[in-house]
Amino acid sequence: MSTNHLISPDSLTRMSEPWVLLDCRPGAETFATGHLPGAIHADLDRTLSTASDPGFDPAQGGRHPLPEPCHWSKQLGAWGITPETYVVAYDAASGGNGAARLWWMLRASGHTKVVVLNGGLKAAQEIGLVLTQAPSTPTVAPPYPFKSWALPQVDLAAVDTLAHDSTWKLLDVRSPERWRGEVEPFDPIPGRIPGSLNLPWGENLDPTGRFKTPEELRELYQALLDGTPADHLAVHCGSGVTACHTLLALEIAGLPGASIYMGSYSEWCRSGKPLGPERKSVTL
Repeated sequence: MSTNHLISPDSLTRMSEPWVLLDCRPGAETFATGHLPGAIHADLDRTLSTASDPGFDPAQGGRHPLPEPCHWSKQLGAWGITPETYVVAYDAASGGNGAARLWWMLRASGHTKVVVLNGGLKAAQEIGLVLTQAPSTPTVAPPYPFKSWALPQVDLAAVDTLAHDSTWKLLDVRSPERWRGEVEPFDPIPGRIPGSLNLPWGENLDPTGRFKTPEELRELYQALLDGTPADHLAVHCGSGVTACHTLLALEIAGLPGASIYMGSYSEWCRSGKPLGPERKSVTL
């Protein structure tokens, strides 16, 4: 088991090799108000998804669909990222509002030199790192050599099938209230995908907002899998963002191979597919 998908704030201050620091907090105004020195903004709606594109329709791919590989390849080059570049991603939610999504996208691009700042912006400030409003100008590189997403994904049709397949498990990492259909702050219809389990992504973190140890995460997810191989687990959330946090936790736990349903509940609830009555909440 390895924690090399994470970097501590202390280690961040000792970086010596060429690296790119990406601030994945949503909203340009948030970034402009203050960010870590040298950081470049990676906005969820504009660069980590196509949510700002003309004609965007959440019924086709959910609220945060992946960009086309050719566009993502150019974006990585615009940030100065080459296959040799070390990339550090952070946000203000311990990886949950963009940094883990960026980590997944880079890993799915074949880029292995990417880590998430453990504890996020808060942890960096706790050791004395001071925010700046100074802009950062990346050294532009050629488009990244990337043709297609390489990590496992499932689409709406596949989820409709595997939700009823006893050899698979479908995991919803939204809050229990959203999964139970009691509240829905982002999508038009509350509910869940039939047959889904629920283990919120926040369970990946300890009380300080840092990831639990690899051993703790392995115990947590082995209990959830209950004998199902990790490569027969499909993870989703509301729109393919916090699901990446759980995929990161699974990697840290030494349980790789799970798929993501990127369209997630935001696509499912607009598809006309049935919403669960099944309740398979996981209490661990």
